Amino acid sequence: MEQQLKAPPEIKNVAQFLRSGGSGLKARVGALNGKRLDYFKGKSAIKALLSPAYQKKKGLPPITNEAEALAMLQAVNAFAFFLRVQRGGPSGSSSSSPKVLQIISEQMFAADEYYAWFFEGSQWTTYAGGILMVAIMLAGVMFPLWPPIMRLGVWYLSIGMLGLIGLFFAIAIVRLIFYVITIVVASPGIWIFPKLFADVGFVESFIPLWEWDLPKKKSKKKKSEKSEKKGKAKEVSTNGSGAFIEEVEESDSRPRSRSTRIEEVEDEDA
Repeated sequence: MEQQLKAPPEIKNVAQFLRSGGSGLKARVGALNGKRLDYFKGKSAIKALLSPAYQKKKGLPPITNEAEALAMLQAVNAFAFFLRVQRGGPSGSSSSSPKVLQIISEQMFAADEYYAWFFEGSQWTTYAGGILMVAIMLAGVMFPLWPPIMRLGVWYLSIGMLGLIGLFFAIAIVRLIFYVITIVVASPGIWIFPKLFADVGFVESFIPLWEWDLPKKKSKKKKSEKSEKKGKAKEVSTNGSGAFIEEVEESDSRPRSRSTRIEEVEDEDA
């Protein structure tokens, strides 16, 4: 945008900081006229400017309180790095779809408002990734022209990777066979590397070495209904007879004994 080009360096640096991942600004994805944009809430930007990460950055104007943060964010908003928007319902049929965004004509900055980014920030990572991808493709195409030593190294590397994958499948098959045998010989069975397929780190996947296949303890359900009814009278209504049975606790001298009485009740329709 033309307004962003006219922004002073300090304003652009603040916008650059907020757009970077180191600011801690929580960004969400919304839909504006069918196009996806990142947006955030005003109070999140205020917290980012008052965070220690902002204070450690060099080349940024000093901000010590919330009033200064609001003034700086208002200046960034004036150069259209982000614009105030109104958030609506989901853009799709699912509730998790991006929220519909609509630009508000009156621009201002407030902690409780939402703002959509119209500034992409630094693109060096995108450019570096594109260059790396092109380099990998060219290297693959020119593989026959590589020196013999490099081609031999790549061959050894690929064999090593295939060996690791084969070893993983072999361990999975062996542990399954061993488990089936131990179910018959030593019930309830033993798993080798019980955390092999768990969502843990590489080293933790092989710790412990073995473990009994014991059922997981289920959490005991709270008997709320029984606790609420304990010590209270219980009533059982009858159909058409107009009578009910009431169970009443007796005095403290006999706390565990109960007596039952039948009481006649007149029908309401009479």
